[in-house]
Amino acid sequence: MSDTANSLEDLKTVTSGEAAATEEVVLAEPKIDEHGRSYGTGRRKSATARVWIKPGTGKITVNGKDQEQYFARPVLRMVIEQPLVEADRRTEFDVICTVRGSGLSGQAGAVRHGIARALVNYDPALRAVLKPFGYLTRDPRTVERKKYGRAKARRSFQFSKR
Repeated sequence: MSDTANSLEDLKTVTSGEAAATEEVVLAEPKIDEHGRSYGTGRRKSATARVWIKPGTGKITVNGKDQEQYFARPVLRMVIEQPLVEADRRTEFDVICTVRGSGLSGQAGAVRHGIARALVNYDPALRAVLKPFGYLTRDPRTVERKKYGRAKARRSFQFSKR
């Protein structure tokens, strides 16, 4: 028991010595297939997106169509480009994705989540850039189910006294 810290100064030296030994941060290995692509799965509401990124010119293809054709609203195109813009890789990668389920808004969120995951698989150092913005977190909000005795999930039928 000679290692016991009896004062605050002893405690500081013990904890700083341990912290120096455990501060080695080990980054994960990049996950790149034989075609030079990285894969990420994104989900939002009931939409699921399968996303592959590879070095290229910045072209984004969704379900075989160009992003301007598939996502007509500029807000949805902005949403799917957010991880690339924050990582400062907008013109470095081509993105190919297939997305199913939900509506266009949910699909755009799923593609964004998938792009962020694929970027981290390609370059693990980007995790520190994308994590604070919440791009790696799956948004858990989904549609609430309808309950019996109700018109919708929470709405009651109209009340009538007579």
